[in-house]
Amino acid sequence: MSDRVLVFDTTLRDGEQSPGVRLSLADKLEIGQQLVSLGVDIIEAGFPISSPGDFESVNQLAKQLKGVTICGLTRARQKDIEVAAEALAPAERRRIHTGLGVSENHLQHKLRMTREEALATGVQAVKWARQFTDDVEYFMEDSGRADLSYVYKVVEEVIKAGATTINVPDTTGFTYPNEYYHLIKGIIENVPNSDKAVFSCHCHNDLGMATANTLAGVMAGARQVEVTVNGIGERAGNTSLEEVVMALYIRNDKFGASTGIDTTQLLPTSRMVSRLSGMVVQRNKAIVGANAYAHSSGIHQDGVLKERSTYEIIDPKLVGAEKSEIILTSKSGRHGLKHRLAELGYSFSDERFEEIYANFIKVADSKSEVNEDDLRVLVA
Repeated sequence: MSDRVLVFDTTLRDGEQSPGVRLSLADKLEIGQQLVSLGVDIIEAGFPISSPGDFESVNQLAKQLKGVTICGLTRARQKDIEVAAEALAPAERRRIHTGLGVSENHLQHKLRMTREEALATGVQAVKWARQFTDDVEYFMEDSGRADLSYVYKVVEEVIKAGATTINVPDTTGFTYPNEYYHLIKGIIENVPNSDKAVFSCHCHNDLGMATANTLAGVMAGARQVEVTVNGIGERAGNTSLEEVVMALYIRNDKFGASTGIDTTQLLPTSRMVSRLSGMVVQRNKAIVGANAYAHSSGIHQDGVLKERSTYEIIDPKLVGAEKSEIILTSKSGRHGLKHRLAELGYSFSDERFEEIYANFIKVADSKSEVNEDDLRVLVA
């Protein structure tokens, strides 16, 4: 099994479905160029048949972005696939992403099809897509709640029809890691022609387990992850690109798999997407949050100033951050205060420092953070 995990970024498609987000063509081109610099393998540029604007976005991204596969989403309908193929025509490398739901819930309430009807429709969609490209991805929506025997049958038949990537979505964020691991592993072990396709994880975060589920899928043998920058997307969002990439990097001993991502571009990419989408990144967000490399506890400050790895498993520079931050609060200790004063160019005798520290504690008890201006007043 390959140790290379493909990164399929759907920020411009699934991410834009976040309520309140609307990206212009210029925004999408700016983000798209940054995703190429970041090193993603596939960019899902949009859903071409959904609107003239989406068609134009996919078409322009296909024209202007080089060195990356451009993907368009479709329903399992001939017209959808034809429109996607037209939009994707200028791309250096193009992929059509089509499929149907596989859970009883989706079959009965959304598609109103029998299993047999849905399977036949899906197989035909793959055949239509193969007329335009040999890179066809098939999604099995709501796989996390589907009957496994039916999932296995669908996978086998769509691979026979020409699908080269099989997307196994936990559409509703329903599964937990052990379940998702066995879902992927079961498909690979029970479908006779599973070696003819790459399996992909597409997990939502409704129960806060999107990243964990995706990593479990990789451990089970999936070699593509479908992610968004900052984890934006429908409802509680999609799997976070930066979390999966850094988990695979930091815990390579566990996963034995890696991506082609330039990790030093993670923070700049996060900030760009936040700015253009209007989706603010929470301060304690893993990897890219403002507090991710900040320390306010005296115990933590003392440890990290002595040896960074005592409390940081990620070097901030690895993700594009300048350095760790020592944030002075009422919980800070002498080591943290002395460090911040030294950064400002101050050095004091032990006796004078103790006077400053006593006054610092009084100030810190009255506000959430003691800033640089406060320190200069304390010294004066």
